[in-house]
Amino acid sequence: MEVLDAIILGIIQGLTEFLPVSSSGHLELGKAILGDQSIPEESLLFTVVLHFATALSTIVVFRKDVWEIIRGLFQFKWNEETRFSLKILISMIPAAMVGLFFEDSLELLFGGRIQLVGFMLIVTALLLYFADRAKDTEKPVSYKNAFIIGISQAIAILPGISRSGATISTSVLLGVDKNKAARFSFLMVVPLIIGKIVKDFLGGEINFQSDAFISMSAGFIAAFIAGLAACTWMIRLVRQSKLTYFAIYCLLIGLLAIGYAYWS
Repeated sequence: MEVLDAIILGIIQGLTEFLPVSSSGHLELGKAILGDQSIPEESLLFTVVLHFATALSTIVVFRKDVWEIIRGLFQFKWNEETRFSLKILISMIPAAMVGLFFEDSLELLFGGRIQLVGFMLIVTALLLYFADRAKDTEKPVSYKNAFIIGISQAIAILPGISRSGATISTSVLLGVDKNKAARFSFLMVVPLIIGKIVKDFLGGEINFQSDAFISMSAGFIAAFIAGLAACTWMIRLVRQSKLTYFAIYCLLIGLLAIGYAYWS
C-alpha cells in the first residue's frame, strides 16, 4: 500500500470512528476505490492498526474518565469507578471470544467484500432508525446491559456494521440514557483494541522490518491526528443529532456500495 493511500485511509478512520456509520466499512470502501490489493490478513491488520490509533485518541479525549477509572481501581474499594470498570470487562467478553475462536474466518471478510459491506451498512441503518424512536431515559448501564451491548460490539466486527452505532443503538433500545450510552460505547472498545494490538505484536504479525510498516505508521499517525480533531465535536454531534440522519446516510452508502460491487 502506498503511503499516500495509507494517509487517506487514516483520515477516513479518524473522521468516521466517532460517528455511527461504520469506520471499518468506510475503510473497506476506501481500499476498494484506491485499488488496494492487500490479502485479507494484511487488510484486517491495517484496519486494526488504524482502530488502535483512534483508540489512543479516545484515551486522550476521555483522559479524565480513564484516570478516574484507574484511580478508583487502585483504591481497592467497591466504588462507582470499580463498578464501571467491571461493566467494561463484561462488555469485552463476547468480542474477545469471537476474536479468539474465529479470527481466521474474520480475516476473510476484510479483502474487498464490498457487497457484504453494503448490506451490513443497511443493517446499521435499520438499527439507528429503530433506536431513534426509543424513549429517552436516564437509566445507567447495568451489568446485564453491559453483556448485551458487548454482543452488539462482537457482531460489529463485521465490516459495515457500525460499532458505535450498534452499541449505542442497543443501549438506547435497552433504555439506557443516550449520553451514558455514548460514553460507555466509546470507552468499551479501548481495552479490546489495545489487547488485539498487543496480541498481534507478540505473535509477530506487526513487524517493524516489514515493507508495510512505513505505510501502517503513516496511516496510524493520520488516524490519530484526525481522531483527535474530530472526536470532541463528533461525539457532541452524535449526542445532539437524530440517529435517523445517520440511518439515511448509511442506507444511501450501503446501496451505493452494493451498486458498485455489482457493476465493477
